[in-house]
Order: sequence, then structure tokens, then C-alpha cells
Amino acid sequence: MCSSKFPHVGRVFQNRFSTQYRCYSVSMLAGPNDRSDVEKGGKIIMPPSALDQLSRLNITYPMLFKLTNKNSDRMTHCGVLEFVADEGICYLPHWMMQNLLLEEGGLVQVESVNLMVATYSKFQPQSPDFLDITNPKAVLENALRNFACLTTGDVIAINYNEKIYELRVMETKPDKAVSIIECDMNVDFDAPLGYKEPERHMQRPEEPTEEETDPSNYEMDIGFRAFTGSGNRLDGKKKGIEPSPAPLDPSDIKRGIPNYDFKIGRITFIRNSRQQPRKIETDDTASNFIAFSGEGQSLRKKDRKP
Repeated sequence: MCSSKFPHVGRVFQNRFSTQYRCYSVSMLAGPNDRSDVEKGGKIIMPPSALDQLSRLNITYPMLFKLTNKNSDRMTHCGVLEFVADEGICYLPHWMMQNLLLEEGGLVQVESVNLMVATYSKFQPQSPDFLDITNPKAVLENALRNFACLTTGDVIAINYNEKIYELRVMETKPDKAVSIIECDMNVDFDAPLGYKEPERHMQRPEEPTEEETDPSNYEMDIGFRAFTGSGNRLDGKKKGIEPSPAPLDPSDIKRGIPNYDFKIGRITFIRNSRQQPRKIETDDTASNFIAFSGEGQSLRKKDRKP
């Protein structure tokens, strides 16, 4: 159907909606209400005549459309948010106009399409700043609620914490254009554009200074020493109660000696070895001991007669 008032409007085929509109960004939409919500999603605003034509056609719901810029041979897919635009005009999000290489007032072909339900998608953030988000998958899932479909190669824009993040759609399954309405979709991310892996510098062990290697600077571990405390008398006198600690034995002093053979990545477990008991040397007589070889004594004397 053609209109003399809007010569740019194309034909509407049976069971298929296809027409042309002059597109403008949402900021050009007249009205007292702020329509910044349109910029946060992937849906457009169409005129009421489009709803009248779509209602007469046997199309499937939800309504999905293919947008084509014939001058640049660029295309994308979208949903519809409302039918309140002026006749012959449609309003698009700014990121969608950039993907189509459209300027204000440019012509765009709008066709109704049926898309398969998405099962997988991969995104590439266009800035390393996207890594600053604590849970990027949750943020993306919440932002995609305002989208109706995804097209491979598009650069979508999401708003989070008053900042715009752009993500390129690298891959979609099972087709290059999919519907994401009421779907169970697996999401994956590529490395952000311009991201570089941080270089890892191996830290070399610092050589000990002369002060650290001087044995006189080692701390002594005296440990527990019995009966070295002080006592108190019942009569309150302090005479003869001063402690008299026993002299230190050199074996009681333990010094920490650094392990100069230490290597990074090696753990050494040092265990205190027990001293072997000393063997007591015995005489040759003791080694030649024979049991029950001694002489016995009798209580009765042999030279006494009864």
C-alpha cells in the first residue's frame, strides 16, 4: 500500500510487513516525558499506522523486525517498544543508528521477521573498563532484558552506574540473528579490546647484609628454665628471697642460622635428630658371663657330726 502523503512508505506484502521510514534518534522524540529508557535497550518506536497494518497480518509474536540501510548495506534486528511516533518516522537508539551508519532523517527499511530462540552468545567489551564491574554476567543479564534480539557483529550499549559500556556481539547460536525473549542462553566473554595481560616479574631474593650475617646479632632463645623465679616470705621480709639463677649452659642458647642454600619453590622440613644412647663398655668378664656357673654354700658344715 502506498500513501501520497508519505511517498517513502513501501509495500506491505501478505503475511509480511515491509516498509520504509525516516529514522531519528530518541533525543529527537517530542513530548514532555523523558524517553531515555529507549537508549538502554534494543527496541524502536514506530507510528500507529504500523500497528494497524501488523494487526491485519498473520504474523507471529513477539514482533521482531529487520532493519536495513540499503545505502551502506548494513542491517540489524530489533523489537518494538511503542507505536507513538509520527507517521512516516521511527525512533531508534543511538547505538543502533551507529551500527547502521544512519544519520538523522535517513531512510531505513523495516521488515517483519521470525528468529530462532538463542542458546549461546559471546560478547567482547570494547574497553578494559568493563573489567572493573564486580559481576559482569549479572549486569549484562539485567541489561539484556530491554533487548528483544541480538545480531552477530552489532555493538550494543548498556548503561551501568551512569556509565555507558559498549560490547560487540562476537557470536550467536543457533543463528547469526536470534531472539532472546524468554530464553535460556549461555553467555561468554572475550578479552576486552585493548586489554593486555599484566607482566609478571620474578622477585629475586635479597642478599643478606653484613649485619644480618653477624652471629653476634642473632637473637638468643633461652627457653624455659626451672626454679629461676623469686619467692615471698610469710613474715614480709625480703631477706634471702632474691633469685639465684643457675649459670647458663652454652648448649641452652639457640641461635637462628639462616639457610644459605634456600631456593624459591623448595620447602625444607628441619627435624631435631635424637641423640643415640651411648654404648657402655663392659669388661671381658661380663661379656663371658655363663648362667648357673657359680658355687653354692651349705648351711651345714661338713666337719660337724650330728
